[in-house]
Amino acid sequence: MLSRGLFRVPVSLGVRPGLARSIGTHARPFKTLEGAVDTSSKTFQENLKTSEKLEEKYTVLLQQVLAGGGPKAIDRHVKKNKKLLVRDRLRLLLDEGCEFLELSPLAGMGMEYGDIPAAGMVTGIGVVSGVRCLVTGHDATVKGGTSYPIQVKKGLRVQEIAQENHLPCIYLVDSGGAFLPLQSDIFPDKNHGGRMFYNEAILSSLGIPQVSVVVGSCTAGGAYIPTMTDEAVIVRRMGTIFLGGPPLVQAALGEVVSAEELGGAMMHSSISGCTDHYAETELEAFEMVRDIVAGLNRPMAEYLHSHDGVPMEDSLRPLSEQHHNYEHPLYPTEELQGLLPGTENFDIYKVIARLTDGSRFHEFKHKYGTSLVTGFAFIQGHLAGIVANNGPLCERGALKGAHFTQLCAQRAVPMIFLQNTSCDQPTANNVTEAASLSNRLKAHGKMASAVASSLVPKITLILGNGVGPETIPMCGRSFSPRFLFVWPNAKVGVTDVQEAVQAAVKAKFGDVESEEREKFQSKMAARLSQQTSAFYSSSRVWDDGIVLPQDSRRILGQCLRIVHSTLDTADATERRKFGVFRM
Repeated sequence: MLSRGLFRVPVSLGVRPGLARSIGTHARPFKTLEGAVDTSSKTFQENLKTSEKLEEKYTVLLQQVLAGGGPKAIDRHVKKNKKLLVRDRLRLLLDEGCEFLELSPLAGMGMEYGDIPAAGMVTGIGVVSGVRCLVTGHDATVKGGTSYPIQVKKGLRVQEIAQENHLPCIYLVDSGGAFLPLQSDIFPDKNHGGRMFYNEAILSSLGIPQVSVVVGSCTAGGAYIPTMTDEAVIVRRMGTIFLGGPPLVQAALGEVVSAEELGGAMMHSSISGCTDHYAETELEAFEMVRDIVAGLNRPMAEYLHSHDGVPMEDSLRPLSEQHHNYEHPLYPTEELQGLLPGTENFDIYKVIARLTDGSRFHEFKHKYGTSLVTGFAFIQGHLAGIVANNGPLCERGALKGAHFTQLCAQRAVPMIFLQNTSCDQPTANNVTEAASLSNRLKAHGKMASAVASSLVPKITLILGNGVGPETIPMCGRSFSPRFLFVWPNAKVGVTDVQEAVQAAVKAKFGDVESEEREKFQSKMAARLSQQTSAFYSSSRVWDDGIVLPQDSRRILGQCLRIVHSTLDTADATERRKFGVFRM
């Protein structure tokens, strides 16, 4: 017998020794995709121009977000109040050079009540003392630190992400409480402000550490944020915690008291016990938080080495880390800017070839249900199951999707959905066509059931259309993917804009042509085009942020590293519990 690791090949079979070495031991599994594109073609160049315009719009909005509340507010915050800006606070807290996945940076832009840059709160996932954490920091330069409805929504979303990925939460609290004129959209309902405090308790009960540092005001409801965390740090002459501030005390009791006496660092650290650590400065406070995290007894974050030998986050790598290698794609990720869905000859394989390690992809059911592409690939060294639209989701494609989802569930493989749903709404003209559509609908139901029931981490990236009923089996927002990002060209809505406009016009005017009809149609088209845009979606936290096409691989790699830390391969039994699939 010839021994090749776990393989024993009988000599009598006449297998060549060289062949035996290749069985199950090849260093780079999966076939390489043919991903070449003609970058000089008219379609590619038009897409490139569109991408560059969208990137410019994204950059302008991002610069507005980074400017926070503007020069005057920043000057008052830094010079008068002697505070650090929120992003400077994050730099001091996070490990030097670590990757930081900022979530929903454009949230709050273009809201009905005005621009609220970053929803008044910077959130993201980074590394603190070697431990991957979810960090939330209020930006008190935005609207004086008051909380608007969009901030509540963003805060609840990141707590959901923390729970799903078992990430310790760190809150940098500097909040003036709710913006009272909008209190009906901030406090009363189940998923309003009070839910954040409920979540803190639930997360802590699940063994997910909750840590806060009070670097400003914690007024009214905001006072519950630090008092419900496992450990709290407060900064002298800067941090305050009270339900009602000095003006309210004076109005109610006629007593004059300073903010420091009423709810300052010394009072809460030595008398009330609301805080556990007293810091003289912000810098000392962040060092205390880093020490707290170091004592959480949590797994160290994973870091990777790229295949070309250039280290990633080298300064952060724990000494005990195993070195991992991965290949870069064979094709430049920048070419994704010229491969926008909805254009002539769009080929999802070209996109996959620019996302996966070595442009390799092990496709599942290549010849069956070809409108959906499924298969396994590595992205920055992590195995993932990829499900990608490549046309209208037909019956066979949906059945394939259901089958593949079950495979990923059994093998505990995270899934990535590359969504570009069809706006096609077929109609039946006879019994045969009606039966065909019914079978297609049932197949969609099977795939949707499989996706919903599978407990493996799911990440969705909307490349083009996130429109219509096909978004359901393709793991849209309602199916709670761990992360959902959109390309800037993406459309998110109930149906195609043109079809929606035509339906609205016909309902109002019938078949009668008029000048009023044309004005209504133009106005409706403009409104729906805006409301289905990626920028509208991202500002309202319908997604976790806009991703430029050329950054897609990097972001997906970050997400896979995050979900990988909570992936329990021993829990395969639970992942095999599916609902009833209608036959």
